[in-house]
Amino acid sequence: MTMASIFLPRSIRIGGGTIAELPAALAQFGLAAPAILTDPFLAQNGTLERLLAILDDAGIAARAYCDVISDPTVPSVEAAHGFVAEGAHDCVIALGGGSPIDTAKAVAVLAVRGGTMRARKVPHQEDAPALPIVAIPTTAGTGSEATRVTVITDETNDEKMLCAGLAYLPTIAIVDYELTLTKPLRLTADTGIDALTHAIEAYVSRLANPFSDGMALAAMRAIWPNLRTACAEPGNRAAREAMMAGSLQAGIAFSNASVALVHGMSRPIGAHFHVAHGLSNAMLLPAVTAWSAPAALPRYADCARAMGLAAEGEGDQAAVARLVEALRDVNRDLAVPTPKSYGIDEARWSELLPLMAEQALASGSPGNNPRIPDTATIEALYREAWA
Repeated sequence: MTMASIFLPRSIRIGGGTIAELPAALAQFGLAAPAILTDPFLAQNGTLERLLAILDDAGIAARAYCDVISDPTVPSVEAAHGFVAEGAHDCVIALGGGSPIDTAKAVAVLAVRGGTMRARKVPHQEDAPALPIVAIPTTAGTGSEATRVTVITDETNDEKMLCAGLAYLPTIAIVDYELTLTKPLRLTADTGIDALTHAIEAYVSRLANPFSDGMALAAMRAIWPNLRTACAEPGNRAAREAMMAGSLQAGIAFSNASVALVHGMSRPIGAHFHVAHGLSNAMLLPAVTAWSAPAALPRYADCARAMGLAAEGEGDQAAVARLVEALRDVNRDLAVPTPKSYGIDEARWSELLPLMAEQALASGSPGNNPRIPDTATIEALYREAWA
């Protein structure tokens, strides 16, 4: 059996309505003075108010910071850190999608250890304990509630810095699919394809292991049949529940196996052109899968079978062809734009290709891909994804 080290949150509460169990979850760990980090949307739509009421009813006083930005930057993290440092807090609660959770992870480390996020980018591993993190995801996408990574943008050089280590792993995850029932189509589609990408990349990763494999396949089985339904029928509880469970399983899978080339190439698109992370993954997934598949046909064929795209007896080559075709189809059905149709300037795209390819390789993720690219190959894949 492959040797593997498995890391998980100490407590995961999953299911509709589990947000009400937050006080009990905090009490289990002796936590009583949380700082909540969230974004302006959740502060305005009643979600934060509901969370504060649940805590208040349990006699827990919390302070809330509501200015988390999407794709957190070094200055935005420092502002949130300043807020947390002003209070006597024993934990941080992240309420929201990947951005509030990534912000809370960075703040939890800075609050205890100081220093900068740039000094902590991979290959550095931040394992020493930070403030306990409580993650309450409101999207079915990043799986960040179960991972030991955070991504923070350094605006001085347009780099999405990947920071990793046990310090970023939430202690508690509250995974309540009811929080996703009101999410709009674009957010549902982009975060859903993000979760699917996590599952596929974890399964084909060179660091895959039997534990991560089980989680990745379960995630694909949950996400694929429900992705279009969740987009078309936002109030469909069964589809939302499956997407939320699949997103969590995919997060657990890639946190214990690593992502690969899609993520390596996706981060520079986000950093230079401010494309949402799930959307940049979706833009790349079909082309990168088609290029990578020859090096791991049986693994990609397993993905096709788990997603119900190929019959059990069907050959690997045919199954993988169905997978690539299905990934192109879902992008078309869910109106995923190409970089070109998204409105990115072609001259700037072409000019940045060498730097983006270099940044993609430097992140380390492409080294876990079944087929390992050089910079010229990455540039060619960016060109293919363009239109």
